[in-house]
Amino acid sequence: MSTTRPLRVLFASLLGALGVACASAPPTIAPVEQVDLARFMGDWYVIAHIPSRPERDAYNAIESYALQPDGSIQTTFRFRDGGFDRPLETMRPRGFVRPGTGNAVWGMQFVWPIKAEYVIVHVDPGYTQTIVGRSKRDYAWIMARTPTLPEAEYTAAVARLQALGYSLDGLRRVPQQWPEAGGPRPQR
Repeated sequence: MSTTRPLRVLFASLLGALGVACASAPPTIAPVEQVDLARFMGDWYVIAHIPSRPERDAYNAIESYALQPDGSIQTTFRFRDGGFDRPLETMRPRGFVRPGTGNAVWGMQFVWPIKAEYVIVHVDPGYTQTIVGRSKRDYAWIMARTPTLPEAEYTAAVARLQALGYSLDGLRRVPQQWPEAGGPRPQR
């Protein structure tokens, strides 16, 4: 066995531990006071985002949440990469609500053991619009229960994001076209 393999394993383990530690640190972006998880579950259309690498050219992006018996949240992120006619892509991270945060701060796990910070920074009283951010202010998602928002509501959401300290340089409106040809409109 090569001596570099144990070093790689050790390095990967340390990075994983650091990722878990970072996800468990208190957020420096203000979460909402309380999230009713049952009301938050279901489909959310991504209206605009400061995207992570895999979703930077997403079309028809939808984030769906389902509360699991163990208290974790099964997340399904569906989108078409590069156009409405592209194949459907799906990612399935699991969310873990951080205790003592009013259900507003989650660790989103794409790869074990790393949990990325996920902070619900806005949700309207009717649970029809939300904004998810991160302390690093590197990624953000403006989402709604409908595929579009009236322009005034979209402008207000963007202003809210900017007030949280985000640069809007990377903000991208996600093209939404529903119902998709050949497929049903997602359930709410």
